[in-house]
Amino acid sequence: MSPTLPPGLQVIERGWLSANLVIASGEQPALVDSGYASHAEQTLQLVHAALPGQTPALLVNTHLHSDHCGGNAALQAAYPAMRTFIPPGQAQEVTRWDEDALSYRPTGQHCPRFRYDGLLRPGQDLVLGELAWQVHAAPGHDPHSVVLFEADSRTLISADALWENGFGVVFPELEGEHAFEQVGATLDLIEGLAPLTVVPGHGPVFGFSGAVMARARQRLDSFALDPVRHAQHAGKVLLKFKLLEVQQQRRTDFMAWALAMPYMVKVHQRYFAGTDLQDWLNQLLADLVKVGAAQSCQDWVGNR
Repeated sequence: MSPTLPPGLQVIERGWLSANLVIASGEQPALVDSGYASHAEQTLQLVHAALPGQTPALLVNTHLHSDHCGGNAALQAAYPAMRTFIPPGQAQEVTRWDEDALSYRPTGQHCPRFRYDGLLRPGQDLVLGELAWQVHAAPGHDPHSVVLFEADSRTLISADALWENGFGVVFPELEGEHAFEQVGATLDLIEGLAPLTVVPGHGPVFGFSGAVMARARQRLDSFALDPVRHAQHAGKVLLKFKLLEVQQQRRTDFMAWALAMPYMVKVHQRYFAGTDLQDWLNQLLADLVKVGAAQSCQDWVGNR
């Protein structure tokens, strides 16, 4: 059975550099997540086309990774009366704009400074467009992430806590926290909510099923049993994200960027200290080329 969205909810699938854009129409239109900074102009065009003659009243972020909130500043400039709500965990960091604590500088990613006007507190209800959504804490991929659930239609906006084929990199685990257990608890939460339709942070809308949950739990078990494999996967994700951003770059410049990325250096030191950093990065890139996710020649690297 094809997944069915509740009336007034539109999902624009945007690929992997920018998170999906969710638009709830009504007298007070609302947006969920805003994509990456380099797609900000596209985000504005998409919102304008979806809400002709209307102004979004509310923008909410499921979490503050750059691919979910990089368009906030552009939307706030275009719609000054629009309010922005974020999860409470990093509100102080946003207020003082701490790009290290917010992960933007360590990961070598971009996010223009934005403000927030309110908090998405787990346990509260939130009206998006014409529908009331429950806010639930969903730590794991990000310790401060939330998911949103509309009980009447049993629709879940899952961000990166659940995709059709897994979930996002468990970043806190890379920093020494026991976050795989949090991923498991979030999967338990989602299973308990028993959604019919899931709107993921990336990829197409899908119908929830036992098979979806089995794939997620199998992926979690494999990472928990082999954290080094998870760290290797995370390194490739970080490189792929940069390739999605630049599309093509001189190999020397791309490697210089990767060698200087604090987060990549931290992952290498924690899990791969016995290997040379540049050799490890070259192997990650070779792995991406092997599976068709990148292209490389002597002087250039590029996205595929």
